Amino acid sequence: MAAKAKAKSKKPALKKVVKKAVKKAAPKAAKKASAPVSSLVGKAAPAFTMPLDDGSTVSLKDLRGQPVVLYFYPKDDTTGCTAQACDFRDRMTAFKGATVLGVSKDPIKSHQKFKAKYSLTFPLASDDSGVAEAYGVWKEKSMYGRKYMGIERSTFIIDKDGKVRAEWRKVSVPGHAEEVKQALRGL
Repeated sequence: MAAKAKAKSKKPALKKVVKKAVKKAAPKAAKKASAPVSSLVGKAAPAFTMPLDDGSTVSLKDLRGQPVVLYFYPKDDTTGCTAQACDFRDRMTAFKGATVLGVSKDPIKSHQKFKAKYSLTFPLASDDSGVAEAYGVWKEKSMYGRKYMGIERSTFIIDKDGKVRAEWRKVSVPGHAEEVKQALRGL
């Protein structure tokens, strides 16, 4: 019983230590997050060629003549990424004529499983050539105090002439596909 009492009394102390560490780190994280990000809107979209989940490749020049929804996501089959992919899948008919292309650093086999599991109706590309860096979405991230590089959830609409017409960075998944749909109406 005494051991249980000691274990219980350590939990609140540990929570306080974690809270203090988070508070201390928060101002530093806020300073890094506020670094300016160059907007690509109105500029030519950075060129790319990437392998797709079906074994073929896609390049921006192959997509000329139609609008493109290029969305970057961190990882296949995770909660937020799954919700985002399924929301895009469910709105495909509302994206009238636009090609939707999901991009992450995951390998093709991972994309194939993810696509099959959720019946995704658009291609997934594996960024093995620095496309995320070209679009400015490869960022330092932090989770549980550990820093690492990863994709910042972002979406770009590229018009039929290859220019970026809209961009969303640090995307919050709920309602995002609807925002993209609305922006496509203006093209």
